Amino acid sequence: MTATKHGTHTAMESAPDAAGKGTISLAGGVAMGTGVMIGAGIFALTGQIAELAGPLFPLSFVLGALVTSLAAYSYIKMSNAWPSSGGIAMILQKAYGPGVVAASASLLMALSMVINESLVARTFATYALRPFGLEENSLLLSALALGLIVFAYIVNKAGNRSVSGFSLIMSAIKIGGIALFAVAAIAASGFFSGAFAQQASQTNGGAFLASVAFSILAFKGFTTITNSGGEIVDPHRNVGRTIMISIAICVVTYLLVAVAVGSNLTIGQIVEARDYSLAAAARPALGQLGFWFTIVIAIAATTSGVIASVFAVSRMLTMLTEMKMIPHSHFGMKGGIRSHMLVYTVVIAGTLAVLFDLSRIASLGAFFYLVMDILVHWGVYRHLREEVGARSSVLLAAIAADGVILAAFAGVKLESDPVIVGIAVFSIAAVFGLETLFLQRKPLPNGNPQRDTRVDGSSQSHESEADQQ
Repeated sequence: MTATKHGTHTAMESAPDAAGKGTISLAGGVAMGTGVMIGAGIFALTGQIAELAGPLFPLSFVLGALVTSLAAYSYIKMSNAWPSSGGIAMILQKAYGPGVVAASASLLMALSMVINESLVARTFATYALRPFGLEENSLLLSALALGLIVFAYIVNKAGNRSVSGFSLIMSAIKIGGIALFAVAAIAASGFFSGAFAQQASQTNGGAFLASVAFSILAFKGFTTITNSGGEIVDPHRNVGRTIMISIAICVVTYLLVAVAVGSNLTIGQIVEARDYSLAAAARPALGQLGFWFTIVIAIAATTSGVIASVFAVSRMLTMLTEMKMIPHSHFGMKGGIRSHMLVYTVVIAGTLAVLFDLSRIASLGAFFYLVMDILVHWGVYRHLREEVGARSSVLLAAIAADGVILAAFAGVKLESDPVIVGIAVFSIAAVFGLETLFLQRKPLPNGNPQRDTRVDGSSQSHESEADQQ
C-alpha cells in the first residue's frame, strides 16, 4: 500500500504547509509536550493515583512511562513517515481509510484532550484559591477555570510563535521550580516517612494496575506533539526526538515530586488534598515560603498546560473538519476553520470546567484515551507496519499493555463508580453511532460515497488493494 492510494492522503500531507509549517522549534515542541503532561500529571492526578496505588504510587508513574513509551512507538513511526498537523487523525486515516473508525477514534482523542483542559483549568483554580481557603467555593473555582481557558484562547489566537515562546518560558520556570521543591522537600523529610512508612503490602494489585490508567493520562501530552507534527521544524527528524525527550523529562519530574509528596504526607492526607497535594506537602517540609513557592509553580504549570492543549486539539479538529469527518458550522463567525475550531474547543472545555465533577471526567478521559490508543496500534499493526518499518512485537506489546490496564481500570471503577463506566460505554457508542450517521450523509473528500467499513475497521478498498498487490 502506498501513500497515494487513499484519496485524502494528498490533502492531509499538504495541510501542514497551510498550517504554519516549521514555526515550532525542537525546544518549543518539548516545552509544549511537557507543558501538557506536567500540568495534568502532577497537579491534577497525583491524589487519584495515590488513592488507588497506595504507598507504591511512585512506581505507578514508572509503569505509566513504560507503557507510554511503547505507545509512542506507533506515533513516532507514523509521524516520521507523514508529519501532519492532524497527527492522530492522519494515523487513523491512513490505517483505516476515511471511515467511521478513523473519524470516531480521532474524535475520542480530541474529547479526551478537551477533558484534560477542563481538569487542569479546575486544578489551576484550586491552587490559586488555596492560600485564601476558598478552594471549596464552586462559583470562584468555575470563574477562575473559565478565565484561564479564555486566556489560553487569547494566546493561541496570537499565533504559533506566541504559543511556542510562551510554553518554552513557562516550562522552564515550572520544571526548574518543581525540581527545586522536590529536592528541598526530600532533603527535609527523608525517604522513609509519610506514605513510605505505611505498609505497601496493603496495596491491591488490581487497583495498582488501575492507577496506571491515570498515570498514562498524565503522560498522554506527548500526543500534543504528534498533533502538531507538521508545524515542528524538520518534523521527520524532530517529532520522534521531541516525544522521547518530553517523556524522559516528565518521568524524572514525576518521580521527584511523587517521592517528595509521599515522604511528607500519608496516603490519607494525599487523597484528602488530591486537588492541591503539592501545596499540602510543601507546608510541613518547607514552611510558609515553600507553600507559596509551590502555589506559584502550580499556577505556571497549569497555565502552560491548558495553552498547549488548546493549541493541539484545535488543530486536530481542524484537520478532521477539512477531511469531512466531523460536521462544521460557522455560526456567523468570520475567519477560517482553524479560528472556529479554537472557539469551539474553548467553549466545550469551559463548559466542562464550570458544570461537571472533573474527578469523574478524568476517568472518562482515561477510558476515551485507552480505547483510541488501542485502535491506533491495531491499525498500524494490521495495515501499515511494513510501510513504516514498525516491529510487530512492539505493536502487539502496546496493545496488550493498554488492554490489561483498561480492563483493570474498568474493573475497579465498576466497584467504586459503576455510573462512570456506563457513561463511558454510552459515550463511546454514541460517538461511533453519530459518526456513522454523519458519514453516511456526507461524501468523502474525493467526492465518492462513503465506503462500507468492516467490523475490524478496514474498508473494502483496503481489501481490494491487498488483492491487487
